Amino acid sequence: MREKEIEAYLRTAVREAGGVAFKFVSPGNDGVPDRLVCLPGGRVAFVELKAPGKGPRPLQIHQIGRLKQLGFRVEVIDSKGQVDDFVEGLKQDGICPA
Repeated sequence: MREKEIEAYLRTAVREAGGVAFKFVSPGNDGVPDRLVCLPGGRVAFVELKAPGKGPRPLQIHQIGRLKQLGFRVEVIDSKGQVDDFVEGLKQDGICPA
């Protein structure tokens, strides 16, 4: 499975949960997460997508840490199962409709 397939699956799952998963590009800030997930109730999460078994690069780890220090939720996802867990967790937390 490729990262691109997982990313498409995330977009669909988030849309079905009532949110949107915008492609996040920040010129001059390499290493930012791939997707900005906006959910009902003004909730925001960042998602870094990877091919199965791959991890974030050092610059990505740095950017993820910066976002977490600011209080944002940041997830690194490398499988469709992790997408399902992410969306299910949002539902359990009451962030998006069940």
